[in-house]
Amino acid sequence: QVQLVESGGGLVQAGGSLRLSCAASGSFYRINAMGWYRQAAGKQRELVATIISGGITNYADSVKGRFTISRDNAKNTVYLQMNSLKPEDTAIYYCNVNIKLTFTSSYQGYWGQGTQVTVSS
Repeated sequence: QVQLVESGGGLVQAGGSLRLSCAASGSFYRINAMGWYRQAAGKQRELVATIISGGITNYADSVKGRFTISRDNAKNTVYLQMNSLKPEDTAIYYCNVNIKLTFTSSYQGYWGQGTQVTVSS
């Protein structure tokens, strides 16, 4: 009953910007932490950024100062503003949202479908 729809990926030149979004919909009780992960070809999926409900953020060192994660709780949406993009940022980006389906449920993570980000030099 939970759907995460990602958008905003694409092809951009080095130094450019993209804004990713991930919107949660369906039937659920509450959302806690939200985050973005990425997986480059031939590499493991890695954490990019997280944001909790209170607004505290955490970033991978590789993106700190260039990327900004934010959320709109009214829209159940998490964003990733990506500036000063580098070719090494090329990857499939996945959102992950911790969701409590009912009052008695435990939080569990849900994944978006992924969106391709390609940065050319």
